[in-house]
Amino acid sequence: MSNKYELIIAAEKQFAKEVTLGVVVHQPLSVWHYLIPGMFIIDFLRRTSAISRYTRHFMFPRQLAIDAARNLLQGDEKADVNSRLAADIESWLNSLNINSLQLARAQQRAIDLLIGHYSKLLRAEGNSHIELIENAYGSREAYEAHVRELTTAEAEIDRAIIEKMGNDEKLKEKLQLEAQQVELRRNRILENIF
Repeated sequence: MSNKYELIIAAEKQFAKEVTLGVVVHQPLSVWHYLIPGMFIIDFLRRTSAISRYTRHFMFPRQLAIDAARNLLQGDEKADVNSRLAADIESWLNSLNINSLQLARAQQRAIDLLIGHYSKLLRAEGNSHIELIENAYGSREAYEAHVRELTTAEAEIDRAIIEKMGNDEKLKEKLQLEAQQVELRRNRILENIF
């Protein structure tokens, strides 16, 4: 199970990096990038920071989910796992200053879906992330159903964030661009596997 765990974590981190790069690339370069020598270094550092920050936020609920899936498969009680998850979600949202009941529930729903997904992957046979998905789901339709459910849960998280943070157009635009990049990458995964 350890090797599968590492495969899944590595694939999720790579996914987060690809999404971030897709979002950052859509931001146009300013005239200063062409006029000021060394501006590309500043841009590189900014992009590196954005990738790191997004990966941390993207991975936190996924790390909770894969750890929970592993713990459940190793025999931990579901009530204990759920109790730890609720506390971790609340602590994480508090650290970001965006805790709300609606957002916590939306995060829990997405994490529950990810726990089911990761449990399937951890039980599946395979030597790569793609093989794990293929063997866990067996068909394009089954995997697409998971992706649809997860996309719906993630959209609910975005709505809860917007409600908590206020109706900020820049925030809406950023969340929409991230959602588009996630969808694009998930479609590529579907095409590569099935």
